Amino acid sequence: MNNEFESITKIVSNTFSSGLKESTLDFLSYLNSDSLTFERLSGYWANQFYYSVKYNNESVCYILLNGTEDEQQFAPLTIWSDDSGSDWFKNYPLDNKFEEIAWENVDFCVNCGSCSGGTKKIVFGKEFNNICRTTFRFTNPNVEEFKIIKILINARIESIKG
Repeated sequence: MNNEFESITKIVSNTFSSGLKESTLDFLSYLNSDSLTFERLSGYWANQFYYSVKYNNESVCYILLNGTEDEQQFAPLTIWSDDSGSDWFKNYPLDNKFEEIAWENVDFCVNCGSCSGGTKKIVFGKEFNNICRTTFRFTNPNVEEFKIIKILINARIESIKG
C-alpha cells in the first residue's frame, strides 16, 4: 500500500459522511487492488487533495477530495476520467443503462485552462460538442455511478495495454 493511498483513505474516513464514505472507501480499495498507483499533483493543484491514478505510469483518472476555493463546487468528491489523446470510449460496448449514466456525466468544457477549449467527441456512439479533455466528470457519485466509473477505468486500462 503506498503512502498516497493511505493519505486518501484517511481523508475520506475522517471527513466524508457515512454513505459517501463507505462507497468511496470501497472504490479506493478496488483501485488499490488493481495495480494502480496514486500520485498527488502539484502546480495549480498543490493546495488541494488532487490525485492522479495511474496504470503503467499513464493516468486513468483524477480524484479531488474536499475541494476548496474555486474547486469547492466539486467537494467532497469528484472523479474525472483521463482520456485526452485517446478515443477508446467512442464505440466501447456498454449496456443502455450504463450509456445513459455515462452521458449524464460527460464533462462539458468550462474554460478552466487545463486545455485549449472543448471539442467534439463521440461517446458510446453519441456525439457531443464542447467536451473537456477529461471526457467524464462524476461529482459525489452514487452507487450506480461508481459502477460505471469502474467500467470506464477498466476500459482505459485496456486501451493503455493496447
